[in-house]
Amino acid sequence: MIEFAIFETVIGWAGLAWGEAGLVGVHLPETDGDVARQGFRRRFPDSREAPLPPALRPAAQGVMALMRGEKADLSAVALDLSTTPEFHAKVYEIARAIPAGETLTYGDIAVRLGDRLLARDVGQALGKNPWPIVVPCHRVVAAGGKLGGFSARGGARTKARLLAIEGAAAAAQADLFG
Repeated sequence: MIEFAIFETVIGWAGLAWGEAGLVGVHLPETDGDVARQGFRRRFPDSREAPLPPALRPAAQGVMALMRGEKADLSAVALDLSTTPEFHAKVYEIARAIPAGETLTYGDIAVRLGDRLLARDVGQALGKNPWPIVVPCHRVVAAGGKLGGFSARGGARTKARLLAIEGAAAAAQADLFG
């Protein structure tokens, strides 16, 4: 059984979804909590809303802290990787190890996976990341100092803001705050 909880951050309503093996999804903040609920119900049709379990409270607190502009370490949050393709799991593992305030390129991750030509595949895996922020795909940028894509609402602007909160140099290169 998948359960989810919605919680308020300073920029809107976010959520976490979990099963017995750990976190199965994260919903980035929305202005309306019902939109976040509907998002989980679409992704997990048989899910139900429930109180956040004590083991996931640090994850929710970390998301709230990040939205307040504070750094948060979410690397210890247990993820349920049971339905995640093996390649994606490897990409997510590398992304989770990127410290706040730092970035890697898609190519850097591809090299760590053994083949620089996998950079596009790395980007596709990150585009399907079910745990944004917990798996910090915003810390992965394109070559040449460009931000690259970001599948969350707000796209590259949201990515730049998350990187700015964390103090990453890549955010300074993005002229998105005009």
